[in-house]
Parts: sequence; C-alpha cells; structure tokens
Amino acid sequence: MTIYADYAGSSILSDEVKEYLLDRIKKGPFANPNAIHKLGRTIMSGLSNARNICAQNLKASPEQIIFNSGSTEGVTTVFHSLLTKNASKRTVVISAIEHPCVSNVAKFFQEKMNFDVIVIPVNEDGVIDYDNLKNVVISFKNDIALVAIMAANNETGVIQPVEKIAALLNESKIPFLCDTTQYIGKIPFDFTASNIDYAVLSGHKIGALTGIGLLIAKDPTTLSPLLIGGGQENGLRGGTQNYIGIETFAVAINEITNKIKKFSAINTQKIAFEKKIKELFPEVFIVGENAPRLPGTTYISYPGLHGQAIQIELESQNIFVSTSSACSDNEMSTSKILKSMGINDVIGRGVIRISLNHDSGPGDYDVIFKHLSSAYKKLSKLNQAL
Repeated sequence: MTIYADYAGSSILSDEVKEYLLDRIKKGPFANPNAIHKLGRTIMSGLSNARNICAQNLKASPEQIIFNSGSTEGVTTVFHSLLTKNASKRTVVISAIEHPCVSNVAKFFQEKMNFDVIVIPVNEDGVIDYDNLKNVVISFKNDIALVAIMAANNETGVIQPVEKIAALLNESKIPFLCDTTQYIGKIPFDFTASNIDYAVLSGHKIGALTGIGLLIAKDPTTLSPLLIGGGQENGLRGGTQNYIGIETFAVAINEITNKIKKFSAINTQKIAFEKKIKELFPEVFIVGENAPRLPGTTYISYPGLHGQAIQIELESQNIFVSTSSACSDNEMSTSKILKSMGINDVIGRGVIRISLNHDSGPGDYDVIFKHLSSAYKKLSKLNQAL
C-alpha cells in the first residue's frame, strides 16, 4: 500500500483529468490555436471554453483570466508590471512567510532596481501581524507600489486574513497580489468578493498537468507582458498556448466545488490524528496549531529528531511526506518560514509536512499514525543511546 502525503507539494493527476487526457490524445485535434484554419479555430474555441469554465468557478470574468506556466510566472508578471510602470512609488510590502516566488522576486527588485522592501512579521502561529501591516500602510501609503501576502502558507497550511487585508488595501488604493496557490481547491474562493487585485494558481496543485497556471487580474490593463512574443492572451502573455494543459486545468477546476465538500471529512480525520499523536508523544509540536489551517495539512515536529530521518523511515513503508516545501526540501537547516515564527532549530530541524487530499483513503491517517509512531519511538531510542 502506498500513501502519497505530499499534496501540498503537488497533487496527483485527478481521475477526471486522466480520463480526459486519454480520450483527448486519441481523438485530437492538434494544431496551433492561433492558426486561422479550421483545426486552429477548433482549438481556440476550446481555449475560450476553458477560460469561461475557470472564470465561472473562480467567480471572475473571462477577460480577467490570463493563462501562463504557473504561479511563479504570475507573480513575476505582476511585479514586473507594477514596479516598472509606476517608477515613482518605491516601496514593496511582503509578509515574512512568502513563497520564494514572491520573496526572491522582491529581493531582485530591491537589489537590482533599488526598491525598498518592508517585511511584515507573523506571530508564533504564523498569522500575519495585521496591526503592523496597517501601520506600514498608514506610514508609507503614498509610496507603496505593491503588497504581496499569501492566502495560505505552503509549509504550515496556516490561513491568512485575506479579505481583511484586501479591505485595508482597497481603501488605501494599494495593489494587492495574493498567492492563492495552496488555498484554491481546498477552501471556497470568490475572486470578485475577495477584493484581491491579483491572484495566482498552478494547475498541478489541483490535479491538472504541471507547467500550466493562471493569473487573475481585477484590471488586466494594469499588466504588461513578461513574455512579449506574438501577443497571445490578449497581448499579456506571448508564446503559443499550452492548450492541452489549459484544457486539463479547466477539467480539474470544474470539479473543485464538489471536491471541496469532501475536505470536511479529511479535516475531521486530521484533527483526530493530531490529537492521538500528541497524546502518545506530549513533546510533539504542531506548527500553527492554534491558527486556522488548511484541511489535510499537518506540519509536525518531534523536537531533537531530524525530519529527514523520519521521512526516510516513512518512505520505507511507502508513505511519502516532505520535510518542508518542495522548494526547500533539500535544506538541512530550519526553514525561513519557521524562523519567522520564532521556532528554534531543535523543533525546526525535526519537522515533516503531512498533506492529504480530498480523495485520500479514509484509513490513510491511521496508517500514517502507526508508522509515524514507530519512527518516533525508534529514532528517539537511537538518540538516547548516542
């Protein structure tokens, strides 16, 4: 029996997408969607349909949807558009827990383009310090070019008060970029009601193919193309469209509403799992335990044990977890996310991230509990013997 418990890193292809792909590859057609012949027009019609499906499910309008390669490209496009168009405003605000696709592009504009970057701290549970953000907005209101704060953290699963943040920034007319990569597909999302200016999503997080994503822009005219090319995506993203990927995105996202309902059962199982493991091992630390978190995500540490050792023990039982986000899984030190929460190395080096999905098996948490308990007992005895 194999248990995949790294859905926060990447979802597996959904059954609907697998079925669609097999049929699509058999039947075709295949052509350049921008060609004016019949096959090209047929594929372009499919793209338009996919855009409508995505817009409908995300509560946006079709013209607000820009297809791209994924969240990293979407984030970079927004930074490029806003920070090069309006050079008079020189301040960027991000949170301390942003994904590298945000923090590293902010660092680039800071080091190469002389922008000022203000980092908003989080509390011990990984929730943004809203009062700090509010004070920054008041103090730097006329110089802030962009605020980028994620909806849910990729390591901890902690959910941020996005709508409250959006209301603050809307009132001050400050553009708000929200990384919704982990959030969409697990929590109901309404782009229009959220008042977010820009949201990003990667297809592989919701069961579509890798290498496809989208950017939702409240006002697409504020964007400039990062890839100029032949003017595809209404001139906002050049290059021949990955139409097969886009079609799978639409298939996957069309199932979101029904699948979100199934997360309730997963969350109940997660809570029971965390309670059992803490009862057996009182020293265990669950990151962000007191904050709202995504269903199915547990970031857990046995202080003093190494997360990679635990990961190896679980993998020997065909249970696949990660030690942090996929972007920093090879790092031996405490992640910057945990450091920003004030978590020390004794805890930080011991973390593993268990992330299940709506279609995970009903007994998966029981199996994980069994083998995680064994790993903790085995490794703690070895530690004591050393």
